[in-house]
Amino acid sequence: MLQVVPAFSRIGEENAFAVLARAQALAAQGRDVINLGIGQPDMPTPAHVVEAGIKALRDGHHGYTPAVGIPPLREAVARDIHRRHGVEVSPESVMIVPGGKVTMFMAILMFGAPGTEILYPDPGFPIYRSMIEFTGAKPVPVPIREENGFAFSATETLALITPKTRLLIVNSPANPTGGVTPKAEIDALVKGLAEHPDVAVLSDEIYGTMTYDGETHHSLLKYPEIRDRLVYLDGASKTYAMTGWRLGWSVWPKPLYDAARKLAVNAHSCVNAATQWAGIAALDGPQDCVTEMVAEFDRRRTIVVDGLNALPGVSCIAPKGAFYAFPNISRTGWKAKALASALLEEAGVAVIGGPDFGVHGEGYIRLSYANSAENIRRALDRMGTFLSEQKPA
Repeated sequence: MLQVVPAFSRIGEENAFAVLARAQALAAQGRDVINLGIGQPDMPTPAHVVEAGIKALRDGHHGYTPAVGIPPLREAVARDIHRRHGVEVSPESVMIVPGGKVTMFMAILMFGAPGTEILYPDPGFPIYRSMIEFTGAKPVPVPIREENGFAFSATETLALITPKTRLLIVNSPANPTGGVTPKAEIDALVKGLAEHPDVAVLSDEIYGTMTYDGETHHSLLKYPEIRDRLVYLDGASKTYAMTGWRLGWSVWPKPLYDAARKLAVNAHSCVNAATQWAGIAALDGPQDCVTEMVAEFDRRRTIVVDGLNALPGVSCIAPKGAFYAFPNISRTGWKAKALASALLEEAGVAVIGGPDFGVHGEGYIRLSYANSAENIRRALDRMGTFLSEQKPA
């Protein structure tokens, strides 16, 4: 009998893909399913980016590239970081990777081992905990609370650090909550980290372009006092509607860069060449496509929040970033995963149960408003009818 290493018994997954598969199976049976589960912009990749990818193929960019990415794209990432955050980074510290998860994978592998601890946001992106458990490290959830506007608390986070802590993962704007952590809280976190010089930080800023209501995203790259232990994660998937292109990038401190490069060589060799040239067009080209997409998400956000707050037993604070709402459904009497399953199977609305994002996710569900306003309104109508007519399971 084949036996794999025990670590694979601990590895988890991202349930949004399981929900997507079930929604597609129901649709194949003729069911009308509205998918508010998957975190994928419904807009197409901007035309000038697509054309750049096509041109790259026609120009013969068919082969391997450097494992860390082609120099022109690394330079474009450095320019983009300076434009958006006012921070200078060397292209030599930039690494091009196939999507955001690869940076998580690398950083957690570097610091996770039996006997160590890694702090991660909860509710948060499920791959954080999955990868931590895979390494054998102890996952330590940092509670992300509704009463804080789903921003992390610096005081609460710092109090969880122990001599065993090796890595702290932060995410703002946040998935699944849409929370944006204010500058004062980030300032306090960075100040407190001075007492813990052996703790590395992974800052997941994949939704950094998506903020609302006058909120500003504050990148941890702006704090020189932690740059020598900060891993910055970003990419094109959300900002430029390029999920299927698999294009991410990260900025690494010098002591970690070569280890990340070696992992790239061992794992994926390189990101496909045409995608990298398309990435240059995305970063260096006109940004009105980003502005327009965020404005459309903002319009849908209002529809979602108003509609959710009109549902029986549901309340929802306005998310300040990303394209997710994380409504509180505790007054409905339903457990979150049971409600998510029933909404899909009986009402034809795909959402994700809060516990799929962590131990603090019970009492919530996640809705993505990366779908059309018409579909969002239809989904909210179906949810309202279901909650009015069906008793909790």
